[in-house]
Amino acid sequence: MLLPNITTPSVGRMGFGAFGRLIARHLRPLCHLIAFDPALPADAAAGGIIAANPAEIAACDIVILAVPVSALSEAIATLRPHLRAGAIVVDVGSVKIGPAMTMLAELPADVEIVGTHPLFGPQSGRDGIAGLKIAICPIRGASAWRIAAFLRRVLGLKVIMTTPEAHDREAAMVQGLTHLIAKILVRMEPLPRRMTTASFDLLMRATEMVRHDSPAVFLAIEQANPHARPVRDRFFALAEEMRAHLDRDTAPSFDQRDAGALSWKERVG
Repeated sequence: MLLPNITTPSVGRMGFGAFGRLIARHLRPLCHLIAFDPALPADAAAGGIIAANPAEIAACDIVILAVPVSALSEAIATLRPHLRAGAIVVDVGSVKIGPAMTMLAELPADVEIVGTHPLFGPQSGRDGIAGLKIAICPIRGASAWRIAAFLRRVLGLKVIMTTPEAHDREAAMVQGLTHLIAKILVRMEPLPRRMTTASFDLLMRATEMVRHDSPAVFLAIEQANPHARPVRDRFFALAEEMRAHLDRDTAPSFDQRDAGALSWKERVG
């Protein structure tokens, strides 16, 4: 159970993209799940998901905010008049410090707040989510621990209890660099697909996992996380240092190249 004394809790999801469809597959048998998204047809039962309006979403036991960080305040303003006392509001964004502050400031004082970040996506979770990781940040109320227990016992996820600050500090390196490198590699296409090494194939797999993430996700990871820029700056500084080292210390002179060619000819001659 997600909530005490409620066998089948109602869960309303504000925003329903590709990741929402992935999670819905696993939650639908366990709860009454409804969703609102401008792109979700009003009459769609998309995989058994009931389309609803924001007021109906806000009336649920659990309200999941699955909108871009930049749209969080607007979503809260829409839901706020309809939220009931004791409801649990959960966000699922890739950044936690800013959204936690926004939710604390703008949500009613009588709702509980939990920050979450599923550390997987539609690509990495397409064959099942058991064993994958999710970060949980208790923000207000005790419900974070019940949700963590549900995710661990029922869905088989590996739960990492953390704080918004600690989350963003680690995510700046873990996600910030992954998405940054993937974006650059995509810009370098076409890349080799036939004569590749195992390490290159792994790099391509990592790139494919985030290739189709929305621009809003990339901007949140790189701009909304206050720890991302220092990590990014250090990465580029070290890359520049490496380039200077290679240009300065390993480029052979003409004399060195000629000597190398002669010694090679002598060896094979």
